[in-house]
Amino acid sequence: MRSRLRAWLENRLPRSDSWVLTQRNLYILPTAAGWGFCGTLLVMLLASINYQLNLGYGLTFLLGGAALVSMHQTHGNLRRLVLHIKAPAPAFAGESATLEVVLDNAHGERFGIGLGWHDGPRQEIAYCDVPAQGQAMVHLRWAPPRRGLLNLPTVVVASHFPLGLFRTWTVWRPAATMLVYPAPEPDAPPLPASTGGHDGQWPARRGASGEFDGVRAYRRGDALRQLVWKKVARTGELVSREDAGSASRAIRIDAADAGLADVEARLSRLTAWVLQAQRQGQVFAFVLPGLNLPAAPADEQAPQALQALALWPQVVRA
Repeated sequence: MRSRLRAWLENRLPRSDSWVLTQRNLYILPTAAGWGFCGTLLVMLLASINYQLNLGYGLTFLLGGAALVSMHQTHGNLRRLVLHIKAPAPAFAGESATLEVVLDNAHGERFGIGLGWHDGPRQEIAYCDVPAQGQAMVHLRWAPPRRGLLNLPTVVVASHFPLGLFRTWTVWRPAATMLVYPAPEPDAPPLPASTGGHDGQWPARRGASGEFDGVRAYRRGDALRQLVWKKVARTGELVSREDAGSASRAIRIDAADAGLADVEARLSRLTAWVLQAQRQGQVFAFVLPGLNLPAAPADEQAPQALQALALWPQVVRA
């Protein structure tokens, strides 16, 4: 019943990648320590009335006033903060992904701001201080449960500053989505050795000059004109341009060769093969039911293949 109520309340919240904390979306209640403090004040007040203790009255009302001031400060510690979430990078299902949340503060310094997942354990909340008229960044970890284009989970932002007697919080539903690739098979078999169609070649993408537009790791003896200087300058890694004859060495990653009956297991094996081809710098063609990507260098082909695996079969239907 509690989970259903929480889901109903969350679904009423709008999705937004920017969240301004105001009195309309901030909530505040006493903590367990706060309720205990209120009980202590009540006992002190009853004792002061019973024994007519003027100092008891003074101490009781002094502590009560401090609690009221702390309630105002706790609420003000979050009010007028602005939260932004950065577009998350793609991740693999079941692996930990890092999400970046930026806190903008146009006013005084804020202390003890905690961010975490609404349905996650409280011990995993990340805390930060936000400088006056500055920014702070908080990294939240999330393990996507499955592949696909997933909505980010609901975020809770809370504070107990300064005395811990009250807890103020807000619930935020980010609008950003994360592309989640299938989890790669741990002990996948080697890449398929089959290459090409009738003549042993797969159609390869060619540049404007008519030469095969592929790259591979530098090998001793490669001519200087074969080096891809733009990539060398960008990454510092020596890579050589493949000639047109490299099309005959292009491999084919085909869902029909996975040899598994379960769809998700087959996608996991294909994901592992794509990652192997990317590590080895292979030129490969990629085939899914309803989708056929011609042979291309791994750096260009792997992101497209992984995206197709994450969204299959929706990407084919589209």
